[in-house]
Amino acid sequence: MAEGGRLIRVLIVEDSPTIAKVLAAVINQDPQLIVAGVAADGREALEMVPKLRPDLITMDVVMPGLDGVETTKQIMARWPTPILILSASAAGGASRSLTALQYGALDVMPKAVFEQGAGWAASGAELVERIKLLARIKPITHPLAKLERPRLAGLPPLPKMEGTRRVVAIAASTGGPQALLAILRMLPKEWPCGLVIVQHIAEHFAAGLAEWLDAESPLSVRLADDGARIEPGVAYVAPAERQMRLGEGGVIRLTDDPPFDGHRPSATLLFESVARVYGAGVIGVILTGMGRDGVMGLQAVHAAGGTVLAQDEATSAIFGMPKAAIDAGVVDDIVPLPKMAAALIRALARRPS
Repeated sequence: MAEGGRLIRVLIVEDSPTIAKVLAAVINQDPQLIVAGVAADGREALEMVPKLRPDLITMDVVMPGLDGVETTKQIMARWPTPILILSASAAGGASRSLTALQYGALDVMPKAVFEQGAGWAASGAELVERIKLLARIKPITHPLAKLERPRLAGLPPLPKMEGTRRVVAIAASTGGPQALLAILRMLPKEWPCGLVIVQHIAEHFAAGLAEWLDAESPLSVRLADDGARIEPGVAYVAPAERQMRLGEGGVIRLTDDPPFDGHRPSATLLFESVARVYGAGVIGVILTGMGRDGVMGLQAVHAAGGTVLAQDEATSAIFGMPKAAIDAGVVDDIVPLPKMAAALIRALARRPS
């Protein structure tokens, strides 16, 4: 339940009465949750939020009139509330969902299984657990205007990299897409080494995440392909439901190996592989997210002499993953998100021992 034993009150924003009915059934069957209201479109949601003050909102994206992106923007500017995007992965749904994350929504889940009207027991359980997790997060007020691209003038100069093998490996979970966007937007196009990323995200949204980050940042961002060799200035996002490692020469290896510690892709497996290949040339970054994924791998990076950066608590949606790495004693610097790009450049400037 919410704090003090209070039920977690959920507002459903969904233009399909059939799907709204299924979502309400899933939510109301849990004794800790209750549906506070159902809005059929964005304008109705904007009327209901200040009256109901829900603990969490499930938000459809593609709706007539005021869509889920604009509705999210308005809610986060006026009445900051945890928002879980429920979206189709096709017909622009993935791209719109990620844009909603940019405006302050916390996470995204596919809703295709709920559209089928049956066989949603497993997804229903996942939805319930996600609601309970996200409802505990205190959201921040978001500006109405689209976030402007930050100026790069305040960054340290890029170091020369001749003859130095370096790689940046990043792990993120809940709140990660927003954090990744903030970092990649700040990095100059001439970034001198490759980046590899594990972001926990629903299966149908990984490709959309790569496309979204590519469109919104100076760097080239791609969904990783098996056998590809990492290149400077390119960020590679691990596909959902595949394990990603780096082999000799910076070659990406994707496998169908089972989940490691509950995760596929696993940040720990990626970190361990980059530590083996790049040793002290690794810069490991652990961002917002729940749990401990990546910590065991960062121990390998730390032991190899690499640099480990962790997002600080104040700018993390969920401080679980960074805190676990800090508590394990493997973090070199704890960095606020707006300063992470500068911290990466400073880490590059330190010559591997």
